[in-house]
Amino acid sequence: MKLFIYNTLTRKKEVFEPINPPNVGLYVCGPTVYGDPHLGHARPAITFDLLFRFLKHLDYKVRYVRNITDVGHLENDADEGEDKIAKKARLDQLEPMEIVQHYTIRYHEAMKMINALPPSIEPRASGHIIEQIELVKQILDNGFAYESHGSIYFDVEKYHKEHNYGKLSGRVIEDMISNTRDLDGQDEKRNSIDFALWKKAAPEHIMHWPSPWSEGFPGWHLECSAMSTKYLGEPFDIHGGGMDLLFPHHECEIAQSVAAHGKESVRYWMHNNMITINGQKMGKSLGNFITLEELFTGNHKLLEQAYSPMTIRFFILQAHYRSTLDFSNEALQAAEKGLGRLMAASRMLAKVKPAGNSSVKVEELEQKALDALCDDLNSPIAIATLFDWVRVINSLAEGKEQITETDLDRLKSIFNTLVFDILGLADEQTAGSKHAELTGKLIELLLEMRMQAKANKDYATSDRIRDQLTNLGVTVRDRKDGFDWEI
Repeated sequence: MKLFIYNTLTRKKEVFEPINPPNVGLYVCGPTVYGDPHLGHARPAITFDLLFRFLKHLDYKVRYVRNITDVGHLENDADEGEDKIAKKARLDQLEPMEIVQHYTIRYHEAMKMINALPPSIEPRASGHIIEQIELVKQILDNGFAYESHGSIYFDVEKYHKEHNYGKLSGRVIEDMISNTRDLDGQDEKRNSIDFALWKKAAPEHIMHWPSPWSEGFPGWHLECSAMSTKYLGEPFDIHGGGMDLLFPHHECEIAQSVAAHGKESVRYWMHNNMITINGQKMGKSLGNFITLEELFTGNHKLLEQAYSPMTIRFFILQAHYRSTLDFSNEALQAAEKGLGRLMAASRMLAKVKPAGNSSVKVEELEQKALDALCDDLNSPIAIATLFDWVRVINSLAEGKEQITETDLDRLKSIFNTLVFDILGLADEQTAGSKHAELTGKLIELLLEMRMQAKANKDYATSDRIRDQLTNLGVTVRDRKDGFDWEI
């Protein structure tokens, strides 16, 4: 079975061929930890969690590396301003690493809630200063960087004469030079588009380390080049991240790797597209910046209700990762209903009884869903296939179709593998806590009492139990051989 991946670098789908099969190296840009995790963190986390899960399903041995940016990411994503974490530390009167620890824990908690598997390795930029300094030395030795007042800058124009700066983003260097605005400290650079590899720290700068050039800190782009190759070698298979990182971050990564090693370090570049809120780009100034905690609690002026972590995950998976994703209450509520149908079908499947004959073709479910995922992780088509099978499962439960015991076991295995292992969904109604488990058992007990009342022709009691459960938000469906229910 061939897996096709859209390579941002070549701008086409390519057959995935690992450098050292069955081993796969996957590097994904993680968060800058200076604030609560938000929707912008959820999409890449879920996108590359799906890739991680699917590669493992295809029997690849995956080393998944996702970094934590805890130093060097300046306020305006350029080479000046204050470090985002240092600024937060100064405002809150805390040590920078207190900020880092607090928001890293918050990020991990959110990732667990949306059922994103932890990476194999999660390196921090501040823990790899030596590797970054060594990388700067290599780039300097090869003539693609220069020192200025204790800072080291990458010479983009010189690099471009021998290589192609802009090959990933498609930008033209002449246009970039003419359109780059003047910035504070610009006189340190030979050219406006040169970017920092190492910055000399100002006296008030909190985070700094000794180097051959100055007491300072690494540039933002440097960490991923250093850490990805440290843990995955060079070249490695896949580098992922959001479309917002394509330029300048990933463009600079390519330039740094070529300048240091004489070759590119990444074989396939993958980028998930952006998230909008009611058609607008998400931003604090627009008042539509929503954290994951606000989504889970409903505590935001744009939200009509709270949305569960699995609703968010399911909604994100319903769109192809390369398409723009627009959040709205209507869309989230539709996703909530769709997820409910899928989970109800999973519970119903567990109650289906085998028969002597089989009128369903189980293999079609697996083949169609896997074909979709092999086509550049087309999760919307895979989910649509699952919903086709929800109708089949309902027919089986109602006795309208039959299935042999062998086919039923196979159907359960395929359906649950796709829903829970590959798509990474979870049944929030039955999983996660003793409280949820107890609730389920109490509902089952009441419905058993209702069945007994009906058998005794005590229809008043039977109707009262059903009506009370309906008022509490429990939908009950009677079957020939019992009942099904969902909250």
